[in-house]
Amino acid sequence: MKSFRQDWFSNVRNDLLAGLVVALALIPEAIAFSIIAGVDPKVGLYASFCIAVVIAFTGGRPGMISAATGAMALVMVTLVKEHGLQYLLAATLLTGVLQIIAGWIQLGRLMRFVSRSVVTGFVNALAILIFMAQLPELTNVTWHVYAMTAAGLGIIYLFPYITKAIPSPLVTIVVLTAVAIVLDLDIRTVGDMGQLPDSLPVFLLPDVPLNLETLAIIVPYAMTLMVVGLLESLMTATIVDDLTDTPSNKNRECVGQGVANIASCFIGGMAGCAMIGQSVINVKSGGRGRLSTLSAGIFLLALLMLVGDWVARIPMAALVAVMIMVSIGTFNWDSIRKLREHPPSSSIVMIATVAVTVATHDLAQGVLVGVLASGFFFAHKVGRILGIRSIAEDEGRLRRYTVTGQVFFASADAFVAGFDFKEVIDKVVIDVSRAHFWDITAVSALDKVVVKFRREGTDVEVIGLNEASATMVDRFAVHDKGDGADLLTGH
Repeated sequence: MKSFRQDWFSNVRNDLLAGLVVALALIPEAIAFSIIAGVDPKVGLYASFCIAVVIAFTGGRPGMISAATGAMALVMVTLVKEHGLQYLLAATLLTGVLQIIAGWIQLGRLMRFVSRSVVTGFVNALAILIFMAQLPELTNVTWHVYAMTAAGLGIIYLFPYITKAIPSPLVTIVVLTAVAIVLDLDIRTVGDMGQLPDSLPVFLLPDVPLNLETLAIIVPYAMTLMVVGLLESLMTATIVDDLTDTPSNKNRECVGQGVANIASCFIGGMAGCAMIGQSVINVKSGGRGRLSTLSAGIFLLALLMLVGDWVARIPMAALVAVMIMVSIGTFNWDSIRKLREHPPSSSIVMIATVAVTVATHDLAQGVLVGVLASGFFFAHKVGRILGIRSIAEDEGRLRRYTVTGQVFFASADAFVAGFDFKEVIDKVVIDVSRAHFWDITAVSALDKVVVKFRREGTDVEVIGLNEASATMVDRFAVHDKGDGADLLTGH
């Protein structure tokens, strides 16, 4: 009960106000993402309402906003163009099922392999993409738009000095809408983005044939949507964890995203995931609990049903100002200021993640490149931590090698190079009690060392293998099975 109260009722006033701000910011985003995907605006709006409401109960990260997103919309474009909306709904349903399975098999644990540099790069890339998404609203427009946007930014950053009781983004939206209506300004509004729905969503099932052909069409898209959705959701959860200094349940979030997408499908909505922009707006506006996410979804539907005509008159300049605030607040400016202080490998990983994400507009590709680069630098660094010392014993007839460090694919060559095969001695003892053999490449390197010594007529003894290394050597080594030299050379 204590956890329940903490998640739902510890911050009621701020959660409700933040939810209202997020709901207003969700409307143009959902419409824009629907247009990107090639579907009617109500598909994105219904999805945003449904996913936000469901994830409030099922998600693993209180205070995080999930809805229809641009990253998911980009994946849907070809499917909608070639097969239509019904196949998109079917793919959304399958995406949800796959995400639930991912949660059950605890795929959320994979976030441990995403380094801080990748997360920072991901955040910075999203901040840049959010800012770039606002540029079409600021090009080829009248001076009124620039004036309204500048005024909006002024209110956002200066109003908190007067009072923090009301979120400054909400004040910005209300004030600029009132100004636009009173002065009858001819500027682009939310209503110009597309027709807002004026009826409640209804329950429906995807109208597609239930056969293998349908499955073959939707499986590739569902797999991609699952990966992109979970990746963005788990990364956003990590960012909100940092912003609020509270933990989240990543595996529960995977299952929650799946349940939310299945529910979205059944009311005619598209697949969605966590939104970093709206999540940051929520946190910056004071939202912390599940109530903020629930209220964002409910307020979104209420605004469309009850005051849709007024919502349609909100100037896009007001929402552009809010999103520019989000992009500025999201970007990790310390990562630029401390670029020279951080290790070069960390900076390269961060910059590579940003560059690939911004160039491709694909979060999955950017993170994949970042993770691979991190893995490469890690392997290179660990591979260099290998030491081989040797001492002569028994009046020079025996040499004892002591190996310290990790032996795997990146350090195998250095391991082999640490031995002197031309020295004329009777016996070699290789002490690996301070080393660990990780993979087949490492075992192959040990084989090579033993067999090379034997070819020179030197007796070899390997001592000190730990249990895990001994298991690898027993299974894959050839130097201790029959004639190791023949096995290695293939004779």
